[in-house]
Amino acid sequence: MDHLTEILLQLFAILVAAKIGNEIFRRLGQPTVVGEILGGVIAGPAVLGVYEVNAETELFAEIGVVLLLFQVGLETRLHELLRVGRTALMVGILGVVFPFAGGFLAAELAGGDLTLAIFLAAALTATSVGITSNVLRDLGALTSRGGRIILGAAVIDDVLAIMILSVASGVAAGSFQVTDILGLLIIAILFIGVVVIGGTRILRRRSSILTDPEFAETPFLPGMIVMLGLASLASLIGLAAIIGAFLAGMVVGESSERHALESEVAPVAAFFTPFFFGFIGAQVDIVGLASVDVLVLLLGLTVLAVVTKFVGAFIGALGQGRARAAMVGWGMVPRGEVGIVVAGLGLSAGAIEGEIYSVVVGMAIITTLIVPPFLPWLVRRASTRSERDAEAAPGPTPGVEDDADGIPNTGKDEDSGPT
Repeated sequence: MDHLTEILLQLFAILVAAKIGNEIFRRLGQPTVVGEILGGVIAGPAVLGVYEVNAETELFAEIGVVLLLFQVGLETRLHELLRVGRTALMVGILGVVFPFAGGFLAAELAGGDLTLAIFLAAALTATSVGITSNVLRDLGALTSRGGRIILGAAVIDDVLAIMILSVASGVAAGSFQVTDILGLLIIAILFIGVVVIGGTRILRRRSSILTDPEFAETPFLPGMIVMLGLASLASLIGLAAIIGAFLAGMVVGESSERHALESEVAPVAAFFTPFFFGFIGAQVDIVGLASVDVLVLLLGLTVLAVVTKFVGAFIGALGQGRARAAMVGWGMVPRGEVGIVVAGLGLSAGAIEGEIYSVVVGMAIITTLIVPPFLPWLVRRASTRSERDAEAAPGPTPGVEDDADGIPNTGKDEDSGPT
């Protein structure tokens, strides 16, 4: 069997396995993303072994998550994200500080060296926004206030996680420089600011720009060009490609062809995103977690990861009420592919041993699996509490619209204070 045929069979196997899992969980009324991840576990090396984690299959997974975040960006309005800016910033910062401190202290207490402590702490910091956003989209809660806080905080999380990872890589290579980290932070802020502010202003002034080119009978190809360009540029400057894809979606979402673009992107994303979720499941290494000591370590690290991220994000969002803060805190828990990437870099740098790598991957998978089943209940609880608060409040002022999850929207940023 030649190489192409082998890859095609592997892609066929993971797509079928993921969609069977999706179908089963859909019929059970459970989040479908869990079914797709479990389908990846079954098709992957841990069980049937018909799907391998290699460069070709990883490429499909990466395209899937880029398209997913592009879709999320299309459904996110800049002014709505800015309305929760201060809360998202607090959630993002505390959602990094608490896990980093917990992971660092745990490694130090276990007798690990500085490099191991930093890599382990870095693996606990970033949030896998792809998992949570997919569940929120299925629930219709992506544009709710809590959903917007999660999205904004996840972008901040990723930027801070990249900073921490840069420190870890520098320490491992013996070439850590504070100026390099500051430089990367400035570049990241400039990139996000220029793309978001400049791009959205251009699209607002010329909203038909996606269909102006002669080759663009529909907005699909120009939209894909913007997505791939910003995703690759984000990756080139040291950020995650998904940040560029998310920003691209926000920018082109200001186009007059937004709804047409959403409908054209949807079938392409529906094909590629199952590879991403299946890929996460396929990375489960059951053999590497076979001993009791490793299982105890996995349990301890997972509890640490869940508690520190939830507490940090919960405190950051507490000003929005306990119900919404709980939704935000739980929605920030998944580590997904981000924690796995950090662990892989630590393994290749010699900072993490194979056993620790398996534990970190296991933690990332477990935190990804436990969030979707409980998130719908938390979303409903936050929505119900918002409706009760709205009913208890004085009647709406003429001309004032309701926010996406039932909170009166006066058109001002609640988090920014008086203007």
